[in-house]
Amino acid sequence: MAKVSSSLVLLFICVLCIIGTVEPAKPRGRHSQQARPYIEASCKGTRYPNLCIQCLSGFANSSTIQNPEELAKVALSVSLYRAHHTRWFLLKAAKQLQAVKAREYPAVSDCLKQIDDSVFQLSQSIRELRRMNESAVSDDVFWHISNVETWTSAALTDASTCLDEFPTERNMSKMKATIKGKVLNVAQVTSNALALFHRYAARYKAAAETRP
Repeated sequence: MAKVSSSLVLLFICVLCIIGTVEPAKPRGRHSQQARPYIEASCKGTRYPNLCIQCLSGFANSSTIQNPEELAKVALSVSLYRAHHTRWFLLKAAKQLQAVKAREYPAVSDCLKQIDDSVFQLSQSIRELRRMNESAVSDDVFWHISNVETWTSAALTDASTCLDEFPTERNMSKMKATIKGKVLNVAQVTSNALALFHRYAARYKAAAETRP
C-alpha cells in the first residue's frame, strides 16, 4: 500500500510540474530544508539546471530525496512521465492528421515511433535501477549500471531523432511547434536524468577502486 501511495504522489507532482499551473510545494520542516539545497546543488551538474530544479524541487518535502539514489529514481520517473505525456499527444495528433491526409502525418507518425521507444527504454532503465540497488558492489552492479546508461541514452537519442523530423521553419504550424516543444522537453529532462544517474553510479565505481 505504501508503494502505491508513493507512486500516486510521484505521478501527481509530475503532473503539476508539467502543466505548470501551481507553484512547487513550499519546503516545510527539517527534511525539506535539507532536500532543497541538495537538489539545487545536484542540478548544477546537469545540462539544464533550471529545468532540473523546476521539476525536482516539488519533491523537496520528501524525506528520502537526500541522496543520489533517490534523486536518480525521481529524475528517471519524471522523464518517463514526460515521455508518456508526449506519446499521448502525438498519438492524438497522428490520428487527426491521418484522417485528413495531412502532409505532416508521416513526420508525426515517425516521431511517435521514436517516443514509443523512449517510453519503453525509460521503463527498462527504472526497472534496472531497482535491480541494481538490490545487488552488492560486484561485477553485477556494473552490468546494471551499463544497462541503465544504455537505455537512458537510447531514450535521449530517440527524442533527438524525433526533433530532426521538425526542423525550424519561419511559419511553423501551431501543432508542429507544440510537438517540437514537448519532445524537446523529453530530451532535456532525460539528459538531466542521465547526468544524475551518472553521479549516483560514480559511488559504485569509487567503492570498487578501494576494494583490495
